[in-house]
Formats: sequence, C-alpha cells, structure tokens
Amino acid sequence: MTTVLVTGANRGIGLELCRQFAVRGDEVVAVCRKASPKLRATGAEIHEGIDVTNDDSVRALARALKGRRIDILVNCAGILSRESLDDLAFDRIREQFEVNAIAPLRVTAALEGCLGQGAKIAIITSRMGSIEDNTSGGRYGYRMSKAAVNMAGRSLAHDLKERGISVFLLHPGMVATELTGRQGIPPEEAAADLIARLDALAPEQSGTFWHAKGDPLPW
Repeated sequence: MTTVLVTGANRGIGLELCRQFAVRGDEVVAVCRKASPKLRATGAEIHEGIDVTNDDSVRALARALKGRRIDILVNCAGILSRESLDDLAFDRIREQFEVNAIAPLRVTAALEGCLGQGAKIAIITSRMGSIEDNTSGGRYGYRMSKAAVNMAGRSLAHDLKERGISVFLLHPGMVATELTGRQGIPPEEAAADLIARLDALAPEQSGTFWHAKGDPLPW
C-alpha cells in the first residue's frame, strides 16, 4: 500500500488531496494545526497540532513517524496575502516566507529518514512564483515566497537524487479556496489534476516545474 503524507490537510486542496488519495486506497497521513470534521471523515491518520513553521513541532511529527515509510510527501500548507507597492506589510511578507518557502524545506528535511528509493515529493507552488511569467507585479510576499520554494525544490531534487527520491514543483491552477476568495476551479478538480500529474512524472523529471494540467512552466 502506498503511504501519502499531506501537510495543510484540514481544508482546501490539502483536504481534497487526502480524500482522493484515501478513496483510491492509499494510506493517508494528514498533518495540520487543527483537524476539521471533513478531514476526520476521510479516514486519514491525523497528526493534529503540527505547526510547520515551528522546529519543535515538526521534530515531534518526525518522532511520531519514525520507522514509517512515506512514498509520497505533499507539502501543501500555504498562505496568501496581497501586498502592493503602496501596502508593503513586511510582517505579512515574512509570514508567507515562513509558511510557503521555509516550511516545505523544514518538513522534508525532518522526514527525510522516512523517504526511500522511489519516493516522490510534491511541493504545491504557484506560477506566481515564476519570474518569467510575472506580467502584472504586486503580490510581493506570495510571489517571492513561491519563487523561493521553487529554488528549494530544485536543490532538493539534486540533493536527493542519489537516494532515488524525486521532487516536483506543482502549480494547481487558481483554485476556489479561502486563499483566493473562492474564485477559480473546484478543489476537487485541482486535487485530481495534481494526483494525475504526480503519478505521471518520472524520476528523470525531478526538479521540474509543472502546471497540474500537464504543461511545463517557466522559472
């Protein structure tokens, strides 16, 4: 049985990923700060009270999972704020770096011992982190933090290659969640696309940046 761990599992894309992985028969480990009734209904193994921005919290998760094999690690936890040049709230920008860029690296490093030959790591990023694709400016914290996590994912791909572990940067599209004000495609569609893309990607494509629909994205 394939074991999948998802962070940010209590709502939005993370919740729907847990549901769809469970429906297809995978063992799902759901990581979140506070579990929702909808998450409990998925039947996932829930690790609640985990703050991915806190070293001690993530170390506690790693201790709880010691000796377990994780086949797919999905770093899904994320936040979005809307800074403009006229509203540079640096505290919000820093918070987005902590959650969107540093936390996936922290979680991956802490759980490295659970990942073996053939394991896949998905980092849910955004095309808003693409420098080439930025044609409108603004959203400073979100854009910068997603560009940073793209670089982290590329470095992880190099560092984990010899162990047979693949890393993929995946953009789900604009998804109708709390982050986007419920604008975009349904989370159900986004999760299905992400799972299909992750299934299709091969180790030789590790370190690449993809739209969940199947198009490679520019850095």
